Amino acid sequence: MNIIWFLLIAVSVAFSVINGRFDDFTKAMFEASKSAVEVSIYLLGIVSLWLGLTKILEDSGLIYKLSHFFKPLISRLFKNIPDDHPSITSITLNLLANIFGLGNAATPLGIRAMKDLQSLNPPEEKDNISFEMMLFIVINTSSIQLIPFTVIGLLANYGSQAPSAIVLPTIVATLISTAVAITVLFAFRKISKWTS
Repeated sequence: MNIIWFLLIAVSVAFSVINGRFDDFTKAMFEASKSAVEVSIYLLGIVSLWLGLTKILEDSGLIYKLSHFFKPLISRLFKNIPDDHPSITSITLNLLANIFGLGNAATPLGIRAMKDLQSLNPPEEKDNISFEMMLFIVINTSSIQLIPFTVIGLLANYGSQAPSAIVLPTIVATLISTAVAITVLFAFRKISKWTS
């Protein structure tokens, strides 16, 4: 990866010198660096807010009510998870973060859910990935989003006239991607059982 970055920078510098636009190149480089830091701080604020809300939900006990509300759906998808296992709460938190388009905040919650799912593996299979873990990865990656707060915030920050116009296309696209991803995973599971 370092070689690729080096080649991209070297080619960019070479072309800027050949075209006599080295000053523009230098200016663009500093402006991009400034934007990267601003966006990182902006996203850090969103992640901090969501993790703070998550902690409040957890300490107040509301998260357990939410996990019981989503339990029928999660139990239907993740059939091998025992009732009241901590992974149900972790998966619920991760799905909620993804549903609200807070992908960066969903990452630590996803890691926690994977650790909880890993605890269900027998000791001799601790290094193996279970079907529930695969299913969680597929759902997490395709991530259904109802309100993509992060993207709306970024669009508004960069001066978009209608940042919320992406809501309907996002819902449709993520519903389709999640349905296709789950269908493909279950199809591969049936094929692997049939061939073995």
